[in-house]
Amino acid sequence: MDVMFLFGDKGGSLSPHDNLLSGSLFHDRPVLRNGRLYFISAHEELDKRFASWSSLYSADLEGSQIAKLTPYDSIDNSPTVSRSEKFIASDDSIVYFHRKADGGWWSIFRVEFEFPSDTDVSRLLLAPTRVTPLGVHCFTLTAMLGSNKIAIATRQQGKSYRYIEIFDTASESFVPIIKPVNLNFHHYSPFVSLGSQYIGYHRFRGESTGDDSWVPNLEPVMSPIKGLRMLRLNESFPSFSPDGQFVSFNHNLVSTASVEVKIIRSDGSRRWTLIKDQIAFYNSWSPTKKNVIYTSIGLIFDSPKTMVQIARIKFDLSSPDGNITCHVKVLTREDTGNNTFPSCSPDGKWLVFRSGRTGHKNLYIVDAVNGEFDGGIRQLTDGPWIDTMPSWSPNGDLLAFSSNRHNPHNVNAFSIYLIRSDGSDLRRVHLEGLEGSPKVDRERINHVCFSKYGESLLFTANLFQPYGEVYVARLDGSKLKRLTCNGFENGLPTWHPSDDMGPNNLRSGTSHGWDEDKLRGQFEEPL
Repeated sequence: MDVMFLFGDKGGSLSPHDNLLSGSLFHDRPVLRNGRLYFISAHEELDKRFASWSSLYSADLEGSQIAKLTPYDSIDNSPTVSRSEKFIASDDSIVYFHRKADGGWWSIFRVEFEFPSDTDVSRLLLAPTRVTPLGVHCFTLTAMLGSNKIAIATRQQGKSYRYIEIFDTASESFVPIIKPVNLNFHHYSPFVSLGSQYIGYHRFRGESTGDDSWVPNLEPVMSPIKGLRMLRLNESFPSFSPDGQFVSFNHNLVSTASVEVKIIRSDGSRRWTLIKDQIAFYNSWSPTKKNVIYTSIGLIFDSPKTMVQIARIKFDLSSPDGNITCHVKVLTREDTGNNTFPSCSPDGKWLVFRSGRTGHKNLYIVDAVNGEFDGGIRQLTDGPWIDTMPSWSPNGDLLAFSSNRHNPHNVNAFSIYLIRSDGSDLRRVHLEGLEGSPKVDRERINHVCFSKYGESLLFTANLFQPYGEVYVARLDGSKLKRLTCNGFENGLPTWHPSDDMGPNNLRSGTSHGWDEDKLRGQFEEPL
C-alpha cells in the first residue's frame, strides 16, 4: 500500500488545473501503431458516480489530435491492436485477456466473435471462455498472431517467481522459455515481434544500481489542485512531526512477525529504527512533547479481544555516534483487548483511540502521559459497530473517525463521522453528489484526517473503483475532489503541518545506511 503526504499552501485552494490532460495523474498501457499512440487514461472526469474513469484513447505523436475510443458508460484497460488496425484487440476475431477465475486463480480468457457489417460493437454478444487451467496463475499476455499460441507470465504452484511461458491453446500445454536460463528473477508483460519470431518481456533485474539520486521511501506525485503538493511514501501509516522535519511510518506491514516503527527526515536524507522485532503499527506524534510518538503494539486488524496495546515512544537523536535511543511506555492494560489507532490532542494532554474492551470496537480518550493507569479513561462512543481510526481537529473541538454504524452488519462499509470531544454533536458527513445513493452505504470511506487549518477532511475511498483513492472535501461534505487516479491502492493520507510547501528537493539516503532497502521485486502474491 502507498500512502500520501499532502502539502497545502495557506488557504488550501481547491481549484482544478485548467488542463488536466497535460498534467494527468494517470496515463498507462501505451501501444504504438503506424504513428498513432493508443493508451489508457483517467484524465476525463465522468458525471456518473461510482464508475472508474479509465478509458482508451488514441492520439497522434504530436498530441494535437486526441480521441476517446471508449463509450462513456464503459471501462477499458490494457489494449492491444489487431493486425488490420481496424479494431483494438489481439486479433480481428479473437480477444484474449486475464482476470480472476474460480478459486482465486488468475487465468487467461478468450472471446471469439464476428463484427456485424455496421461494426456496431454494442450488438456483440460476448461469451468468454477460460483458456488456461486452474492451479496456475496466468497474468499479462500477448497473442502470437497466426497461431494458437499465446505468451504469458505464469506462476506455477510451488514456484516463487513469475516466468514467461508459451501456452498452446490447442494442446493446452505450457512451454517454458525463461525458467531454464533465468531462474531467480520475476518476469512480466511479454510481447512478440512481427511474425512472432522473438519474444520480449519485462524483467526485474535485482538490486539498485547505486544511483545516488534514488530515494527509497519518497517520490513526488502529480497533484490535480493548484497550491497542493503531494508526495507518496512507499511504506505505511505515516505521521509528521510537529515541525514537519520528520515522518514516522511502519515498515514491512505485510509481515506477521515484525512490523517496525521508523522515522525519516522529510527530505529522505536519513532514517532510524525505533521499534523492531515485534509488530507495531499506526503512528501519531505528540504536538507539544519533543520526539514523542504514539503507536499500537500487537496484531493489526484482529478481533476485539486480541491483546493490542497503545504505547508511548520517547526517543533521543543527540547521541554523538548518530545512534538512536528510545524508551517505550505501555499506556493500556493487558486485559483490555484490542487497543489501536491513537491520535494525540493538539494540547498534547489526551489520546483518542479505538478499543475492543467491551466486545465492540469503539472510541476512548485517555491521558497521553500516564495512560489508563493513573490518568483514567473515558469512553467516547458506544455501540455494536466499529468506530475506528479517529483524528483530532487542529483546534481540538472535533474528532473525525470512520464507522460502519450506518450498516453495522457489513464490516467493510465505512463512512466518515464527526463528534465533539465531550461526546456531543455526533453527525455523519454526507459527501456531495452521493446523497440518496444506496451504494454509498456499502462503500469503504475511511482513513480520515483534518487539513492544516481544519476546514477540510482528507480521506480515502473506493467510490470509483475497487481500490483506494485519496479525496478531499469540506467538513459538510461539499467540494468533493479526487486527488489520485490510477489502478493501484492509495491510502492513509496525512497533511504536512507547516505553511510552506514542504521539502522541494528529495535527497538520496544511500550513504546513510540504506542497505536494507535492496530492491527485490517482491510483492504479495495471490493465494
